Amino acid sequence: MHRPPEGAPALCVIGLGGNLDAPADRVRRARESLGRQERVRELAFSSLYKSRPMGPQDQPDYVNAVMAIETSLAPLDLLDLLQSIESLEGRVRLGERWGPRTLDLDLLLYGDQVIQHPRLVVPHPGLAVREFVLHPLAEILPDLEVPGLGRIRELAEQCPDNGIEVMVP
Repeated sequence: MHRPPEGAPALCVIGLGGNLDAPADRVRRARESLGRQERVRELAFSSLYKSRPMGPQDQPDYVNAVMAIETSLAPLDLLDLLQSIESLEGRVRLGERWGPRTLDLDLLLYGDQVIQHPRLVVPHPGLAVREFVLHPLAEILPDLEVPGLGRIRELAEQCPDNGIEVMVP
């Protein structure tokens, strides 16, 4: 596996989403927050998408997007940053899987690295089957190669859209 030299910038992909308390505004603020970080540079940001919840269906639809960044932060430092932004936006981790949330920031890809750590698995385990990740990602980085999975364009073509919709700005 190729690893960039320590401190060298890596192309990373972040999934952003939420379904409580003005989620589109929260996703936009998270984007701005990430963009203000000293060691983070935004490369691309997808449209906002509306998608059905993965888990219990008795919750509001989600607003999702993906963001490509370049960062020299180490993977766990980037994860800590993402979790701090979630907390600032009112995210409370109650242990409920796929439940409603104000903001969810997932580190989907970190360069071409494959990471298996108790706190972080990259590529994100659900990346290849989640329309709310693949379709926005195909919008901004269709030719990106996901380690062990293939090209984003092909993954998106194989993934049902499950009613995902691009939101009008």
